[in-house]
Amino acid sequence: MVNIEKTKFEGIYFYWKDKKKILLTKNLTPSKKYFNEDLISENNIEYREFDVRRSKLASAVLKGINFLPFKQDSIVLYLGASYGYTSSYVSDICNNGFIFALDFAPRVLMDLYFLCKERENMTCLLYDANQPELYKDKIIEVDIIYQDIAQKNQVEIFLKNIARFLKKKGYCIIAIKARSIDTLKKPDNIYKEVEKELEKNLRIIDKIKLDPFQKDHCFFVCQKK
Repeated sequence: MVNIEKTKFEGIYFYWKDKKKILLTKNLTPSKKYFNEDLISENNIEYREFDVRRSKLASAVLKGINFLPFKQDSIVLYLGASYGYTSSYVSDICNNGFIFALDFAPRVLMDLYFLCKERENMTCLLYDANQPELYKDKIIEVDIIYQDIAQKNQVEIFLKNIARFLKKKGYCIIAIKARSIDTLKKPDNIYKEVEKELEKNLRIIDKIKLDPFQKDHCFFVCQKK
């Protein structure tokens, strides 16, 4: 018998499997899976296993992040959605909200498009997140911005989109990829520099390094001032 428990975060659950803590979300599209994830049921509710090694969000939860802003009705701009792995779980969590899933790569957007067709609270956008002026008429003001982009100027991209799309006092999350910013500097030094830059415009609520699940990554949860 599976014993599913709630985490402290809305919409995220867990159970123990082979002495490992496995994260779950309630499947918005029961019986359908998209990434060969395991589906499990308890009390006529279907859940999807959320793989910590495929998602910085899942990694942050297991590493002990203290705060996540996602609510059932959150409107989210997801920058760097790729094939839609993590954004599909955000779709589960924000089941009465909406997710704008953006990526600039046509090949991945093809898969993302078919994922979004199955989920009424998601849409995909083919744009470069470094040019928010090109999609300013495609997105409404959002409650949360989530960014997972491997580019040298990832912080600049993050701040551009916050300035244009995030509500006042809205929340924003960035998964910093240290090696994409500088391959020579120590990741800890990069995280300190990023923190100083973010603090100029945002209130940093929490941060956590994602090793060993995601090597040389740091996860920041912030709020717009």
